[in-house]
Amino acid sequence: MIDARQMLQNLASRSRAKPLFVSDELPHYATVLAEQYHVMVPSTPTGKPGRPKNAEQVIDADLDYATVHKTRERGRVVQVDRRVVYGSEQSVRDRLADSPSQKINTAYIERSNLNWRLWDAHLVRKSLTFARSLRWLRAKFAIVVSCYNLIRPHGTLSRGADRVFHPTTPAMAADVTDHLWTFGELLAYPVPCQ
Repeated sequence: MIDARQMLQNLASRSRAKPLFVSDELPHYATVLAEQYHVMVPSTPTGKPGRPKNAEQVIDADLDYATVHKTRERGRVVQVDRRVVYGSEQSVRDRLADSPSQKINTAYIERSNLNWRLWDAHLVRKSLTFARSLRWLRAKFAIVVSCYNLIRPHGTLSRGADRVFHPTTPAMAADVTDHLWTFGELLAYPVPCQ
């Protein structure tokens, strides 16, 4: 739960608007989202003697969070149930209308997790490799993510309407940079010490 809390605090500090959150049914996500995106509404005084009621935690009205539950039989997915936890069905549908996927799913994050496991052996499940230091694991993972976003062109982003391959990275598609970076450029980029 600590990692989920840190990740959402980091995301909230960097984003202007609340994104659509979609996850599996791990309960930590709903708990941490409620902690991060809420207001405390004080109770109205009753005029009676005694301790006043505690303030009530009210989830932000513009928070949209949905979960995906997969039912498996003999190792195969036989049913997928989608449920809106925070927000309304209509607001989630409206957000999905502007996205590449029209359904609530976890396909994008699952694909990202697969990429990270392919590129960093320390993240592979049930393996003999292990990270000896969290500090070095984070540093190496930052390089892996930077390579993915700044150096490596992606096939789906690189083919335009003309069907010609124009090397494009996710950072170029998001207008963060205007060119493919080199490893030298990435490793020489000044980063403030933390």
